[in-house]
Amino acid sequence: MNNTALPLECADDVFFVEGPASNWIILRDGKEFTVIDSGYPGDGVDFVESIRQLGLEPRNMAALLVTHGHVDHTGSARMLSEEFNIPVLSGAAEQGQMIGRDKNQVSTQQVLLRAWQPRVFRWMRHIIAAGGSKGTCVPASGVFTNELLAGLPGLPQAIDTAGHTPGHTAFLLASGALASGDALVTGHPLSTVTGPQRLHPMFDHDRAMAGRALDQLQTCAATSILPGHGKALRMPIADAVQLARRSPAPTR
Repeated sequence: MNNTALPLECADDVFFVEGPASNWIILRDGKEFTVIDSGYPGDGVDFVESIRQLGLEPRNMAALLVTHGHVDHTGSARMLSEEFNIPVLSGAAEQGQMIGRDKNQVSTQQVLLRAWQPRVFRWMRHIIAAGGSKGTCVPASGVFTNELLAGLPGLPQAIDTAGHTPGHTAFLLASGALASGDALVTGHPLSTVTGPQRLHPMFDHDRAMAGRALDQLQTCAATSILPGHGKALRMPIADAVQLARRSPAPTR
């Protein structure tokens, strides 16, 4: 198992796993559990092992919730759906991406134009090795409802944070932690700074809408942030959003 992909208990039965380049979250309730996101396809061994590290088995997963359909967050989704019949659920506006019909993702051309930068080149090598060029295709993917979420371990509440993708969703957990996906991160292989920030503009489907999604986060009652990229951070969400807005935006 990759030493960076070890479950960190951030609150009672809330475990944050910082993968090699993308994170996931495990919400445990006895032998049942919910998972939010699942890393790259190449993270599959670490993903399953992180679950078993907590005395859990993939077949007992109540659901895999997906913040959005980018391949660095859906890596194990199809395997869980087909091998264990686990419900894979996202927001309704994300379904086109989840089933492989749409591709709201940074293009190869956008990455290659920046490949001369050492950070971009190293990141590009990693995502190719991790299966990042395969794209997302989970034919049995479904749509969550508020009623369904209320019955899941961790009691996640959906927050519409469209912008990074058309149906991006963050999840406020009963513990007060916020699974922010890519609407708000604390680091990224392409970033030169750490702490609350937005991703490089090339990753966003609608940059202006992604900015407005921060307004949605700022009003929730989160006291810690569990991001899609970067380290977990204990900080009131309003303070984190202010820092993210002031963080220098990448210019190239």
